[in-house]
Amino acid sequence: MNMLEWVAAGLGVINVALVVRRSVWNYPFGLAMVSLYFFVFYDARLYSDALLQIFFFVVQIYGWREWVRARAMAGEVPVGLMSNRARLAWSAGIVVVSAAWGLVMARFTDAAAPMIDAGIAGASIAAQILMARRRIENWVLWILVDFVAIGLFWSRGLLWTSGLYALFLMLSIAGLASWRRAYLRHAAA
Repeated sequence: MNMLEWVAAGLGVINVALVVRRSVWNYPFGLAMVSLYFFVFYDARLYSDALLQIFFFVVQIYGWREWVRARAMAGEVPVGLMSNRARLAWSAGIVVVSAAWGLVMARFTDAAAPMIDAGIAGASIAAQILMARRRIENWVLWILVDFVAIGLFWSRGLLWTSGLYALFLMLSIAGLASWRRAYLRHAAA
């Protein structure tokens, strides 16, 4: 499985680097990456992360469509901020969904780390939707996900993936800074 993990990790680097640049071309790489990671995570008994890849595949298609539309209307891929109320609602939703999913995984599967894996999955779902909607807060969630995922994947022997998430962490920090600058530039104009 090392070669499959390596290829998926490489596609992930390209995908996130293009997201940081707000390029719609991130989506073909993202679709290929999540397709391969389904098998990588399933083999590692990280079932929440494996199922998450199916969700990511669907949201990648949705995001691609939304980004293309936004770029056609604005000439670039514009970004925005959420209201405080929306942030609170999304945060509560992540906690509730992650806890419920983790309990289901702990009770009905042989998942290796059901609660941590479910937390990563719940926050990743929210982050991916917010990314498709071009909200800056997606990067804050990705930073949290990346930080936790590095340790989880390392503990499961997914060294390439753990390294990928360390790189994702750096790219997420860069993405947060880049999208924030773009937002401020647009707001000032």
